[in-house]
Amino acid sequence: MFADYHVHTEFSDDSVYPMEQVVRDAIAGGMDEICFTDHVDYGVKQDWDCGKPILYRGEEPLANVDYPVYIARIKELQEKYREKIRIKIGIEFGMQVHTIPLYRALFHKYPFDFVILSVHQVDDQEFWTQDFQRGKSQKEYNGKYYEEMLNVIRKYRDYSVLGHMDLIARYDEKGEYPFEKVKPVISEILRTVISDGGGIEFNTSYHRYGLKNTTPSVNILKLYRELGGEIITIGSDSHKAEHLGAYIKEAGHLLKELGFQYFCTYEKQQPIFHGL
Repeated sequence: MFADYHVHTEFSDDSVYPMEQVVRDAIAGGMDEICFTDHVDYGVKQDWDCGKPILYRGEEPLANVDYPVYIARIKELQEKYREKIRIKIGIEFGMQVHTIPLYRALFHKYPFDFVILSVHQVDDQEFWTQDFQRGKSQKEYNGKYYEEMLNVIRKYRDYSVLGHMDLIARYDEKGEYPFEKVKPVISEILRTVISDGGGIEFNTSYHRYGLKNTTPSVNILKLYRELGGEIITIGSDSHKAEHLGAYIKEAGHLLKELGFQYFCTYEKQQPIFHGL
């Protein structure tokens, strides 16, 4: 089974990769299944039907997925390519505690097969711009990042997996933060996820970002396994053709070395287990 479960398209504000071209590229690459997971980031982005002018960052609209068009387009492609590849309806929720009510409403409005819960911002401050880290010590911004994640999953359960759960490391200009210093809060996050029947993802984008560790780190993956975690998806976090499906198979080999027996795909919010 060759599947990519973190795929972005023209419906994300940071990608112009046409959705149908993604499907064609996935078929050409020998994939059995893909799941579209375009961005929703309440707090820093607006819905297209919000009734206000959409703000732009350069040529990028600071807007969430155009939901009705997105769902209709995926269904159209599901039918068109049903003999060649399975296509699932996913979404990536970039959640903060104060935006939870908006996601609750959205989740129940559309037929998502799969939901990635990610923390992309805290206090409406982005990581990639360094707005969140600026003025804080490395201890402070790492601590606040994981505390926000823990507080979110204590209040919100309608998700499938936690996405790139040490994302802050990608944008940490001070280098790798010692795992032992955040292990207690990460342990609590993982226990909560497991108890609630959720999972985590292995995100292969660490290759293109030049990170020294995997995403999440090997330490987090090992801890998740030790705590009894079994649900894990694999995704490229693709935004361009050259990202799609990249290092997926390598990720499967690494997970197997770490003691995992399965990876998951999803249908109607239910995990489907496949042997590694």
